[in-house]
Amino acid sequence: MHPNPIIWADYPDLDVIRVNDTYYMVSTTMHMMPGGVILRSYDLMNWEVATHMYDVLEDTPGQRLEDGKSIYSQGMWAASIRYHKGQFYVIFVANDTHKTYLYTATDIEGPWKKQYIEGFYHDCSLLFDDDDRVYLIYGNADIHLTELKADLSGPKPDGLNRIIVREKDKYYLGYEGAHLYKINGKYYAFFIHITPATNGRRTQACYVADSLDGEWTGGEVFNDDMGYFNAGVAQGGIVDTPDGDWYAMLFQDHGAVGRIPVLVPLQFENDWPVFAKEAPRSIDIPSTRPGYAYKPLVGSDDFRYEPDAEGKVRLKDFWQWNHIPNHALWSVTDGAYRIQSGQLSPNLTYAVNTLTQRSMGPACEATVTLDGSDLKDGDYAGICFLISMYGLIALTKEAGQTYLVMLARDSEDRTIFGNLVDSVPGTEYARIPVSGDKVTLKAHGDFVDNNDICTFYYQDGEEWKQLGIGHKMLYKLDHFMGCRIGLFLFSTKEIGGTAAFSSFEYKVLG
Repeated sequence: MHPNPIIWADYPDLDVIRVNDTYYMVSTTMHMMPGGVILRSYDLMNWEVATHMYDVLEDTPGQRLEDGKSIYSQGMWAASIRYHKGQFYVIFVANDTHKTYLYTATDIEGPWKKQYIEGFYHDCSLLFDDDDRVYLIYGNADIHLTELKADLSGPKPDGLNRIIVREKDKYYLGYEGAHLYKINGKYYAFFIHITPATNGRRTQACYVADSLDGEWTGGEVFNDDMGYFNAGVAQGGIVDTPDGDWYAMLFQDHGAVGRIPVLVPLQFENDWPVFAKEAPRSIDIPSTRPGYAYKPLVGSDDFRYEPDAEGKVRLKDFWQWNHIPNHALWSVTDGAYRIQSGQLSPNLTYAVNTLTQRSMGPACEATVTLDGSDLKDGDYAGICFLISMYGLIALTKEAGQTYLVMLARDSEDRTIFGNLVDSVPGTEYARIPVSGDKVTLKAHGDFVDNNDICTFYYQDGEEWKQLGIGHKMLYKLDHFMGCRIGLFLFSTKEIGGTAAFSSFEYKVLG
C-alpha cells in the first residue's frame, strides 16, 4: 500500500493522462526555471521527472529578477496535457505576459516546440473530439467553450463559442480549474468550487452533456478534507488504468509545503462519475512495469557533472532556479556549485541563480558546505527555505569580518504587482563571528499538521548548533508556491562576490 496524499510536496493544478502503459502528469511551476515540469509514472503512485518543457518562458526583466521586478505568483499556471495522434500537447497561460502558450512534442522528453494561441484562457482545458475538431473550456464562474482553428493558433471563425456553465448561487470561488473529457460519447467538465455551504472548503464539481452545444447539468461530486484543517481535496484531472479503473488526481493545501497530490478512486454509474466518499489514506494500484526504479523527485548532489554533447552542464532534474538564471554567473566545477553576484539585490527574493528543490513532508532537512572566502562586504550566502515568509542562515561580511547570521521575513507582503517594495535583507535574529570562511550548514523544515517551522544549524566540530529562532513560514498568495530549499548568494553593497557550495545532502524525514 502507498500512502495518500501520494507526494508530500508542491505539485498543484494537476492534469494527468495515460499513453499506453505510461502516465504523465503536468503541474504549475510559475516562476521556477526550467519550467513546465511533466512527471512520469507506471502506477499513478510513484513518480519521476520526465521533462521540463522549457528552460526560459519569456526573457523579460521580471522573469530575470531585474530592475526590482519579478514574476512571483505569476508565470506558468494550470496546464492541460493531451495526447492526440502521436503528439503531446500542453496548453497554459502565464499571468505576467497575459499570453496563452501551446507546447507540442512527439516525444515526452522533447524537443518541445513553443507557439502562441490568440487570446487568454484562464485555467483552460483542451479537447480533441472524434471528428478532429479542437476545443477549449476556461474561465471562472462563467465557463466558456471555444472552438479552435485546426492549427490551434486561435479561435475558429464562426466556430462554436458559448458559455456552458454559469454560477447561479453565492460562492467564494466560482467554478474554475476546468478539465474537459469525452468518455463513451458524453462530455464531462470537472471544476473546483467553494461556496458558503462548504464553510470555505474546496470541493470538486462535474457537469455532463450529450453534445458540446447541448445542455450541461451537474453539481458537486466530491467533498472531503481527509480530516485536515478543512482543506478540501479538489482540482485536477481524471485518468483510467489499462484495467479500466478510474482515478482523479487532485490536490490539497498543506500549509507552507504547498499543494500536494491526492488520488481519489471513482467509477461511472449510468454515465455519471461517482467518487469515493472519502479519499483513501492508502492506495494500491498495479504497476504496468513492476519493479521499475524511479528517479527521486528530490535528492542529494555532489556537484560533479560532465558536460553534455553541446558542452553544457545540465543539473539533475530535481533542481530548478528561482526565475531565469544568469548563466554567465554560475558554474559547477571541482564538486562545487558556484555563484557570482552580478547585481545588487536587497534580499533573498531578488537573488539571481538561487538553486532550489521542493521541500518534502512530513519533514526534511538539507546540509551543505559553504566556502565564503570570496564574499565581499554586504554579501549574504547560505541555505534557505524560500517562500514569501522565508528563513535563512548565511555567511556575511562586514568591514572584512565574517559572520554567520540567521534572518527571516516576518511581516506582510513586500511586493506589489511583482515590483519591489522591500529593501531590507530580513529581520536578523542571530549573529556570531566566525574565524574562517568555510562552514557546514543545515536547514530543517517541519510540516506536520501545518507546523511549518524552519530551523537552521551550523556544525561546530562534531556538534550541530542551532542559530537563531524556529521561524514560522506562511503560504501566501504573493508567492503562491510551496517553500523551497535553496542555495543562494546576494550582494547589498558591491557586486562580484562568489560563494561555493559543495556536499549537498537532502533527507526526507518521518
